[in-house]
Amino acid sequence: MRISCPHRWSVTPEEAIEIQRSLAPQVIDEDVVPDLLSVAHRVAGVDVHQTPSGKMRAVVCVLTFPELIEEECISAEVEVSFPYIPGLLAFREGPAVLKAFEKIKADPDFILWDAQGRAHQRRIGLASQMGLILDIPSIGCAKSILYGEWTEPKDEVGSWTPITDPKNGDVIGATLRTKKGVQPVFVSVGHKVSLNTAIELVLKCCAGYRIPEPLRCAHRCAKEQPRGQGEQLSLF
Repeated sequence: MRISCPHRWSVTPEEAIEIQRSLAPQVIDEDVVPDLLSVAHRVAGVDVHQTPSGKMRAVVCVLTFPELIEEECISAEVEVSFPYIPGLLAFREGPAVLKAFEKIKADPDFILWDAQGRAHQRRIGLASQMGLILDIPSIGCAKSILYGEWTEPKDEVGSWTPITDPKNGDVIGATLRTKKGVQPVFVSVGHKVSLNTAIELVLKCCAGYRIPEPLRCAHRCAKEQPRGQGEQLSLF
């Protein structure tokens, strides 16, 4: 995959905020691909963590959709060049993510991120910023909330309540129940999908667990012993 990034990564936190503000209006929160639920054949899940050596390691797992069979899982590592600041994770994790995506063999039709999309104080969390750079439909599916007000949904799979912006009441995401008896996940538009489509795709990617299978797959691969930067972890 060839990737063109519209901004520098080596910036100050203040510069990063201004970059987000300039990019946020470019994020599309409508369905660009008609009936993505039916026409999608591949989905990617992304996991990013810091290694014991202090590097940032990104793992991208590509699965078939809707079968959710793993096709490939790629990792990449880069030196950490930005501090940990909630709301600015794309500047810390983005370089490793893009390096991993450059290595994948088959482009996904959509991407799930363990991160925020529009449910963000500047409406551009990591799922939105990276979705915009990659120009691929993206969905934020986080285990915890960063910004917004919400109420607990019913304890039924598929039940959801809106996440709203406390400043103006706009709906910026959904608190979604993916499995009975467990905590919900926090879904928001990343890029090129509507919130309703994002909810449907997340539910289709859950295989009886709270967390969608592409993200579970990426997390499993991330916990394996490193096998070299950008090296394929598995392919079958």
